[in-house]
Amino acid sequence: MTAHGVEAHSVEALAASIPDGALVALPPDNSLPSLALAKALIRRGARGLRLLGVPVSGFATDLLVGAGCVAEIQTSAVSLGEAGFAPRFSAALKEGRIVMRDATCPAIHTMLQAAEKGVPFMPLRGLIGSDILAHRPDWRVIDNPFAGGGDPIVLLPALSPDVALFHAVMADRAGNVWVGRRRECATLAHAARRSLVTVERIVEGNLLEDERLAPGTISATYIEAVAVAARGAHPIGLLDEYGADAAYVAAYARAARTREGFDAWLAEHVTGAAAPSLAPLAEVAL
Repeated sequence: MTAHGVEAHSVEALAASIPDGALVALPPDNSLPSLALAKALIRRGARGLRLLGVPVSGFATDLLVGAGCVAEIQTSAVSLGEAGFAPRFSAALKEGRIVMRDATCPAIHTMLQAAEKGVPFMPLRGLIGSDILAHRPDWRVIDNPFAGGGDPIVLLPALSPDVALFHAVMADRAGNVWVGRRRECATLAHAARRSLVTVERIVEGNLLEDERLAPGTISATYIEAVAVAARGAHPIGLLDEYGADAAYVAAYARAARTREGFDAWLAEHVTGAAAPSLAPLAEVAL
């Protein structure tokens, strides 16, 4: 923090601050993923990342896996939506190059909510009877202490990601970030040890003092750093700012079916001379 709010950085500087092996939480493709930061992590050569899909994983995860940045994923699904299976994730899983920790959407949200509330665990009933419990020794089944017996319930440990990454429409100069109706990103920011955010723009004024915007705003208390990245969610849509680029995702899915196709796509769109710059439009002194 600075005297005026969170520090503003370049996207590359945010990526450089994420250590190899970190537990990195990413929102799903129907929320606010930062593709700008995912691509910057690839360019910096990140290794051994443990990804947490909140609660499912998509385009950014497949890119990071394909680029060799990922050692482990905890999520309830990895998919490119209408474009089909995530090809580089599927290949890495079949080849045993990543560890997959199966979870469910409610379980991931429950573990994050426990961390958000500062409690060591929270209960969840819907997992009872599922095969997933056999593969999650860190989830405990106990008898409901408020019942007379015979009423099992699952306890899930609190989960605090090392870093939460997401992309938002805007931040103010105090470092407050507006996420609109995607309030799950607030839970993610509250639960994570650090939150690094890319935004479309920096705005004047204080978002928390605007009656219309305050309900969709995450306080700067939970944000470590912000970088401006125009269209930083592309090819994913961003609220009412711009829509998803389905043709771009479909073209990626076709290319990434093979290792060679993925490498060529990565060189063109992320690491090579043809890759678009994801540096901020302007450095902002907050």
